[in-house]
Amino acid sequence: MNEKRAMELPSSGIWLNAAPTTLQELRGRPVVLAFVNGTSVWSMQRVAEVTRWRARNPGRVHLVVVQVPRFEFEREPQQSLKLLRRQGVSAPIVLDAHWDIWRQFDVEAWPTLVLLNAHGVEQERLVGGAGDLERALNGLCEGLSRPLDDEEGFGSREINAEPRLPLLFPAGLVVTPERLYVADTGHHRILECNHAGRVLRQFGLGSADLINGGLGEAAFNRPQGLTLVRDVLYVADTGNHALRRIHLQSGQVDTLCGAGRAGDPQAGVLNQPWDSALNHPADVAVAGNQILIAMAGDNHIWSYDLGSRELRWRSGAGPVDVRDGSGHLAAFAQPTSMVAVQQTLYVCDSLGSAIRSVQLRGDLVQTLVGQGPWESGNVDGPRLQARLQYPLAIAMGPDSPMLWIADAGNGSLRTLRLGGGDLSTVNLPRRLHGPCALSVAAGAIWIAETDAHAVLRFDPLSGELSDVPIEG
Repeated sequence: MNEKRAMELPSSGIWLNAAPTTLQELRGRPVVLAFVNGTSVWSMQRVAEVTRWRARNPGRVHLVVVQVPRFEFEREPQQSLKLLRRQGVSAPIVLDAHWDIWRQFDVEAWPTLVLLNAHGVEQERLVGGAGDLERALNGLCEGLSRPLDDEEGFGSREINAEPRLPLLFPAGLVVTPERLYVADTGHHRILECNHAGRVLRQFGLGSADLINGGLGEAAFNRPQGLTLVRDVLYVADTGNHALRRIHLQSGQVDTLCGAGRAGDPQAGVLNQPWDSALNHPADVAVAGNQILIAMAGDNHIWSYDLGSRELRWRSGAGPVDVRDGSGHLAAFAQPTSMVAVQQTLYVCDSLGSAIRSVQLRGDLVQTLVGQGPWESGNVDGPRLQARLQYPLAIAMGPDSPMLWIADAGNGSLRTLRLGGGDLSTVNLPRRLHGPCALSVAAGAIWIAETDAHAVLRFDPLSGELSDVPIEG
């Protein structure tokens, strides 16, 4: 008879936000080992599902997040910690920098949940999005005498906490000649500021929720991408899996599309916003009467027609890949940022370390930079030789055919001249910390330095990089 034995974590794991522990020390209560990658939307959604179950069932199971790197930059502990906290993860995290824990538990894909019973023996594992999570977690707790007190237990208090600053992981920017709009993602709000950083208005109560209404009523959940058309600010309300709209004259916020939870979008005319789910909308762009949506959760580009309220699947086959072609034949690798110029949409494909273009007449997808979902690096030069590492944002100014790229994995600002130009690295005074959003306006490049909880202003003429002190 093949009896399963209790497993243990290799000593090579680096604990990022909790005191080191062993599975032996956690005996007496079931443990969920969540093998994830912090750059993967699917991984983060799975952790969020377990976190919601634990909130409904306090004191029943321990959750340990095992961060397994995909990119080279994730091997650095501080960068991996920031990456997961940026997604709202607060459970104890252990960095498996060399994949030792992965091999010890014979894991083959992320996300994988390994469920250990109170004796430390594996009871079940759920791979990807498969399996009934609710049933599995309830079954894991069968026979437990009572919930344990979490007040002073393992993981009850994070170490190396983020500093208390006006911004928390800002991940969206729009700048006009007079105004600066910031998606203060970790604080679940949108700020309207002047260029000096003084806050003029706040949209969103600052608590994670999906509520329409005016100033002091509306609520967002981890909003990210922003785009402005005249006096309307469109918001990728990522945590709510919704497309939102702010009428700047009145301050009124409403929902165009989304049901509040991740799900498979349903193409067609929507009678009500909740008639279709969205799946991790990361950014929005506008072309004519169409709101283009970078859907990072299903690797598609969708559009929402403001007149007919029709939701359309425009391009992307679904699997994580960098494949050119027309419409549904093409493939994206977690699109996270976009900019629309006339009838061309430029897309930042984060897991593909790629920059793509979509011809909106016919939805033909082509790759400008990038060789595939497992090819990344830090190389300037001709497009076929150039390499990026986990880029998260692109922007383009009105006067120059130049794409500005926030190359988050390399902590740098890159440029790509359209029409056949090379990829180049901008000479900055210092490395950037997790840049996730860009805007080009008022003679400057504005950068959301997300992991530093800051907004920066870069003057391309003088080379000066300065902090924009957000107040409030």
